[in-house]
Amino acid sequence: MKLLVVGSGGREHAIIKKLKENKSVSAIYALPGNGGIAADATCVPIGATDIDKIVEFAVENAIDYAVVAPDDPLVLGCVDRLNEKGIPCFGPDAKAAIIEGSKAFSKNLMKKYGIPTASYEIFTELSAALEYLKTAPIPTVVKADGLALGKGVIIAQTREEAIEAVTDMMANAKFGKSGSTVVIEEFLTGPEVSVLAFTDGKVVRPMVSSMDHKRVGDHDTGLNTGGMGTIAPNPYYTEEIAARCMEEIFLPTVAAMNAEGRTFKGCLYFGLMLTPNGPKVIEYNCRFGDPETQVVLSLMESDLLTVMRSCTNGTLAETEVKFADKHACCVILASGGYPESYPKGFEITMTAEAAAHTYVAGAKLENGKLLTSGGRVTGTTAVADSLEKAVKEAYRLSDGVQFEGAYRRSDIGQRALQAKTR
Repeated sequence: MKLLVVGSGGREHAIIKKLKENKSVSAIYALPGNGGIAADATCVPIGATDIDKIVEFAVENAIDYAVVAPDDPLVLGCVDRLNEKGIPCFGPDAKAAIIEGSKAFSKNLMKKYGIPTASYEIFTELSAALEYLKTAPIPTVVKADGLALGKGVIIAQTREEAIEAVTDMMANAKFGKSGSTVVIEEFLTGPEVSVLAFTDGKVVRPMVSSMDHKRVGDHDTGLNTGGMGTIAPNPYYTEEIAARCMEEIFLPTVAAMNAEGRTFKGCLYFGLMLTPNGPKVIEYNCRFGDPETQVVLSLMESDLLTVMRSCTNGTLAETEVKFADKHACCVILASGGYPESYPKGFEITMTAEAAAHTYVAGAKLENGKLLTSGGRVTGTTAVADSLEKAVKEAYRLSDGVQFEGAYRRSDIGQRALQAKTR
């Protein structure tokens, strides 16, 4: 089989490495891929949002199956366009991808179908949003309605911060059109959990839970990022909570999308908060999360391509989805200055041992050398029998990845380890 994977990050590298395990795979093309992915797939310089060229390439190269991994091309209808040409895909069509493409849509969906989430208000006019903020409970959460590279969410600790966030989004177009509508919602408290789930629109098969570390600094300080590291499974996500989430959140969400004529097939990501009043949805994503994918797929024992195709074909009920009873930790190395401005073009060196456990995100190949080209550069992942061992091993392996200005958090997994000892 000839496969096509759309995307260029660490998530795509993890997906590609897992897909390679299937012996029926003869070729994998990454569009556009990156310098590190080039070791595992043929990279083609076609951007992830250049839908016309993606479709053209897929047809010309007789692609048998495509995996559309990032949010942008999914929301833009990449799956729809490939399907029109008879190419089966993993990922939702545009009608279903709106569950991530519009936070206003997803909040209204949850309200309509009684899926637990934070209370909220939606605004399309700056003056109305500012008027609401005069009396809104503080802290509050301000979200750009559309896609914003995972950065369109501001937790405002003061009224002034909330006003600044809304003004930046609506008046100053900080996130472009994505911020022309904003959602202002209740600030929830409790442990956060990420649960990625395979679904064929009927059956939901959750993957192992994970814990992301969003902020750039140790002890969850500093700016929000795309994620500085992950561990799996999440110790806060007990069997009892998992059963409750399936009944109150996962199955109702899939049923709600069906009722709206927006059947979702692919990977549905549930960002959850385990509040004192039970689990609630913070956000949906219409695809694999990054860097959650790096730990989750490291623990997956079933064949990824088989499971993906069963989501596409509607046969997930008959397909085994199995994960190892182990622990995984991913440590991200980022460029100094991320998530704001940072220099690029530094050579990346890796020991052979580190390279075998590292997914590359922000790097390019130039004259045979791997150079930094993004904020999050690599994600080194380790699997072990205990979380403590997985964390220790991920940091040890991460020491084998070097580039000028490299930065990593030193506390990935510590919150989870403390939770396990309670």
